[in-house]
Amino acid sequence: FRIMAGKVKWVTDIEKSVLINNFEKRGWIQVAENEDWNFYWMSVQTIRNVFSVETGYRLSDDQIVNHFPNHYELTRKDLMVKNIKRYRKELEKEGSPLAEKDENGKYIYLDFVPVTFMLPADYNLFVEEFRKNPSSTWIMKPCGKAQGKGIFLINKLSQIKKWSRDSKTSSFVSQSSKEAYVISLYINNPLLIGGKKFDLRLYVLVSTYRPLRCYMYKLGFCRFCTVKYTPSTSELDNMFVHLTNVAIQKHGDDYNHIHGGKWTVSNLRLYLESTRGKEVTNKLFDEIHWIIVQSLKAVAPVMNNDKHCFECYGYDIIIDDKLKPWLIEVNASPSLTSSTANDRILKYNLINDTLNIAVPNGEIPDCKWNKSPPKEVLGNYEVLYDEEMAQSDGPDRDLRGRSGQSTGVKGSRARDSGKPVLTTWK
Repeated sequence: FRIMAGKVKWVTDIEKSVLINNFEKRGWIQVAENEDWNFYWMSVQTIRNVFSVETGYRLSDDQIVNHFPNHYELTRKDLMVKNIKRYRKELEKEGSPLAEKDENGKYIYLDFVPVTFMLPADYNLFVEEFRKNPSSTWIMKPCGKAQGKGIFLINKLSQIKKWSRDSKTSSFVSQSSKEAYVISLYINNPLLIGGKKFDLRLYVLVSTYRPLRCYMYKLGFCRFCTVKYTPSTSELDNMFVHLTNVAIQKHGDDYNHIHGGKWTVSNLRLYLESTRGKEVTNKLFDEIHWIIVQSLKAVAPVMNNDKHCFECYGYDIIIDDKLKPWLIEVNASPSLTSSTANDRILKYNLINDTLNIAVPNGEIPDCKWNKSPPKEVLGNYEVLYDEEMAQSDGPDRDLRGRSGQSTGVKGSRARDSGKPVLTTWK
């Protein structure tokens, strides 16, 4: 039978073997690549073709695909920021306490994305912001690229002249003639371990957007730079100092092929608990979970919630030296390539657990099932948010969770009652 449709260009042989091993283990497939239906893991390009109006392709009930049709509302850098800004404005209009601001006009609860503008469209707005703090550093990223490609840092307006007004005509050059970029305020005070910058790669599975139901994978990891961090402007061009992407760091002289410059999230927890305390560490991870849920809520209204779809996102989070987490970006196709032995084990289990939730019990897929799997098939996933359960808890559930009055991770104890309860937002 068909679990996924469409032809896929495999990124690497490692990714292909990990996926096929998982499918074969379930007795789902016979590898016969000359048949049209037995390509199993779609690329984002394939998804566009399958759901495009031109092809007119219709999935049958036994076909399940691993992306939502317009996943890019979350995974394109510019659209993610646009949707989060819209979400904030909507909450403000509704008078939601989540949209509360401080005396300086900053969001108290929803300030989790660095100040960001789209170029060339927002060039004038960016210049206005830049001149408020001309000593600041900004990071430029192309909207539709990954693996650190095309990223650079700037600290002078002259460095981005080609996105500015045309000096002869004093009018904007056509946007189509310039590649769209996002420019964000650079987090220049990252939390350092061993003097090096790192970020978190966390995996989040969404089985449905309406109602929103998502799961957090417990086995994420930290990605470290190979060169010690310095905010010095003389090192702005040294990407081994600033970008944690493995695709960049693996080319550094100091890259370690045994551990791959990675730490497990559990090791990070232990380190923070020993240096900052358990309560502070728990608060940090609660905030990370809350950020992820709010980002998913921001795109839920515009996401095409096709019943054949599920998606495993790769979230990139940076923690600053005040232990405040920042959402940097969300990846639609987090790499399944293994850079170390531990990496291969993690990603094999990630695929295994993802498929157990998308298709419980290894049965023939049926897109009409209610997508609420029993606890025993979750593996290393845990329920992050279940909208149906959250609604039964009352409209202020999110605020109680954000202000630390909610429960901890699933199955922990509420502070007020002392009774174990199921957490619905994290």
